[in-house]
Amino acid sequence: MFHALYTAASGMTAQEINLDNIANNLANSSTSGFQARRVQFSDLLYQTEVMPGAAATQQTTVAAGLQIGLGTLPGNTEITQTQGALSTTGNPLDFAIQGAGFFQILLPNNQIGYTRAGSFQPDQQGNLVTANGNPLQPAIAIPPNATNITVGSDGTVSVTLPGQTQAAQVGVIQLASFANPGGLNSAGNNIYLPTTGSGEAVVGAPGGTSGLGTIQQGMLEQSNVSTVDEFVNMILAQRSYEANSRVVKAADEMLQQLNQLAQ
Repeated sequence: MFHALYTAASGMTAQEINLDNIANNLANSSTSGFQARRVQFSDLLYQTEVMPGAAATQQTTVAAGLQIGLGTLPGNTEITQTQGALSTTGNPLDFAIQGAGFFQILLPNNQIGYTRAGSFQPDQQGNLVTANGNPLQPAIAIPPNATNITVGSDGTVSVTLPGQTQAAQVGVIQLASFANPGGLNSAGNNIYLPTTGSGEAVVGAPGGTSGLGTIQQGMLEQSNVSTVDEFVNMILAQRSYEANSRVVKAADEMLQQLNQLAQ
């Protein structure tokens, strides 16, 4: 009887975490480059009364056994690796990745972070940086007197200077990929950090045979959160929480009846 209370309580706790994750996805539904996370659950240990396959007699064995589960546990929150919609901004320093890959960002602690958000702007030296001032890697400097900025799908950055008709190349945007992007650590500010689970970053040029996506200038990738799916998941989480709370109530009522019998 007491197992039912703890088992149902584990289900309620799991759905609370699930709802927290859904809330975060919905809160970032308008965040450029945001990739939604999905909670995956796993069952806990089992109390084995009769082991499946145990000997029933000298000639027969138990076919199914008797095992009582002890609840559920949120196993992990997996990053959903789907392409977000691309929206046109008209800003020549807005870049979207069509396909796989991440921009490389130099963080204040000299660590390389990775992001799908491609909104950049020049700092006082002309280097392309994020809204937080973190420079794009490899560094690309835009001359202050550039009259036109062009970024090819292969990441080539070219500018036109006053008095010149031929565009000059000032750098190449490189992208990074991971064997397991779902294992990246979300550090906030649209930044992901590599972990043992994600593997080391593999850097290459956009497009071609590298398997990396292409750069789309003047566009931004929107969040891949589906608000319809999240609302459906929210309803399911709420109903599952209610079902587990009913189990708690039912177990409590049965314990109350047992206490009354003992009086």
